[in-house]
Amino acid sequence: MCGIVGVLNTNGRVVNSDLIQKMATYLEHRGPDSRGHHVSGVLAFAHTRLKIMDLSDSSKQPMISPDGRFILNYNGEIYNFTELRNELRAEGWNFKSTGDTEVVLAAFAVWGKECITRFNGMFAFAIWDNIKKTLILARDRYGIKPLYISHVNGAVLFASEVKPFLYHPDFTCNMNKVALVEYLTFQNFFSDQTLFAGVNILEPGTFIEIDQNGKEITKELYWDFNFTDDHSINDYADSIDKLDHLLVQAVQRQLVADTEVGSYLSGGLDTGAITAIAAQHQSSIKTFTVGFDLTSAGGLELGFDERQQAEEISYLSGTEQYEIVLKAGDMERAMSDMVWHLEEPRVGQSYPNFYAAKLSSGFTKAVLCGTGGDELLGGYPWRYFVPDSAHSFEEYIDQYYLYWQRLLPNSMLNPMLSPIANDVSNVHTRDIMRNVFKQGNDAASSPEEFVNLAMYFEAKTFLHGLLTVSDKLSMAHGLETRIPFLDNDLVDFASRLPVRFKLKNFQENARIDENNLSVKNSTRNFERNDGKRLLRDMMEKHLPKSITTRPKHGFSGPDESWFKHESLEYVKKSVMGKDACIFSFLNREKLQAAVQQHLDGKENRRLFVWSVLYLEQWCQIFLNGNHPGTD
Repeated sequence: MCGIVGVLNTNGRVVNSDLIQKMATYLEHRGPDSRGHHVSGVLAFAHTRLKIMDLSDSSKQPMISPDGRFILNYNGEIYNFTELRNELRAEGWNFKSTGDTEVVLAAFAVWGKECITRFNGMFAFAIWDNIKKTLILARDRYGIKPLYISHVNGAVLFASEVKPFLYHPDFTCNMNKVALVEYLTFQNFFSDQTLFAGVNILEPGTFIEIDQNGKEITKELYWDFNFTDDHSINDYADSIDKLDHLLVQAVQRQLVADTEVGSYLSGGLDTGAITAIAAQHQSSIKTFTVGFDLTSAGGLELGFDERQQAEEISYLSGTEQYEIVLKAGDMERAMSDMVWHLEEPRVGQSYPNFYAAKLSSGFTKAVLCGTGGDELLGGYPWRYFVPDSAHSFEEYIDQYYLYWQRLLPNSMLNPMLSPIANDVSNVHTRDIMRNVFKQGNDAASSPEEFVNLAMYFEAKTFLHGLLTVSDKLSMAHGLETRIPFLDNDLVDFASRLPVRFKLKNFQENARIDENNLSVKNSTRNFERNDGKRLLRDMMEKHLPKSITTRPKHGFSGPDESWFKHESLEYVKKSVMGKDACIFSFLNREKLQAAVQQHLDGKENRRLFVWSVLYLEQWCQIFLNGNHPGTD
């Protein structure tokens, strides 16, 4: 697990060695164990390394093929590298290292870009072809590892994070106003836009080839989710056994390392499943839990602290358990560092993830986490929109757009955008949402087909946001996060499962306001343990039914209360005064009125309050230059 950065000068100038090394200083947190760089005329790579596989210098990067043709700059873990190594040996490759980095290099040298489809793992890499003079960039299927690209005057820049671009003399940091509208509509980015003007994120499952003049030769989506009911899967008991086999296999694959691997542990099913299985295959596994002080919390928030449930799973699994309790004020203390590392805001309130990684990094270099279980196996029943009627796919999108959980309705958001109205007049967020769906998805007619469309949408958007947060905030502490639910074999099986195997009441169109995380806050009789039916039943092999039937909870602190009480002065100081930086982009009166509704208890706008607090800190750090500095 590492940090990568590169510069391709498209104007023919040789890259300055000092420049690429200084750009890499912004990634030292991702790879504190060693650094390397390579300059080859117009092309320069730099690499910061976190040693997980092959702790020797044999896997140091950038790595060059024996014939000197290919230069690799790679970040990730390929869990099936041993099998691929054996295939490549049969092709005549003589390996000099024991890790997966050389396997990636050899696979590309032997199989070309087709090698990507053989990788089971997480990765973002760059390869320079010294003969063709082309730059190849690629990301894993799901987007676990990020890769950012920027075209500046006379150069193509890429990196694991945006921060290295700040050091390049031709990069200017500005707000992407179009992306701001996208974020304030969805609390996420559905496109490849980022908040940084001129910076895009390479889409998951995408391969791109760029020539030495900066022109795209090829851009290809080599893999995509395909949720569909496979009618050949009709035996529920057999599917339980198959899921059990695949999840155990995935956990075993991702426990392989030359350092100790721990596990996050909430009180929920996903991390509970992974912890229980991991404990059966690795002795003395360490687990890490974040709890919340609920002294000032009330109502629904009293269920947000899951330490008791996590401790029960730890006891049953025999893990070595470590915990941290977050209090009101911990958000403010972490905000500057967290925004610096996360860079682009994504789904939900992210500071608990920051503290979870900080805790874990004190004991291990790698952890398993439960991300992906909800998206694959139906963990969000209230999000799976099934229209009462839709005569066309476009009509379905119109209805789905109105149903989707957004920060604010357009009637409130549009007036708030008045300072930048002329710059974003052509932005249509409904079309941004429509563009998530690949062509040919307009054949849905049954409830099952609509649920599968919604699951595709969640995997392409919400999951990608979660993965970005997970990567950035774990790597902020030099910690690798592994995601067993996103094992290729498990994903391929889960995406073909019949909807009825995942959801108990999939025809119930039960909308839940995610500002209000109650077990029952919809207008219909709907239980939040209706989702992940197959996983719940499968996990009865590993955990008591009292755990497998628990309602789903989000990983969130009692911010609704904290914003109105202990954190009130922080909210007022950040966005309720007249001089906040964010008012260059958003109407002060409208923004403050929306925040005041929350503070007065008239509306629960905890997600919006969090978002504007983040955006203000982002402006202070990246536009005003008040960042914590290099690591």
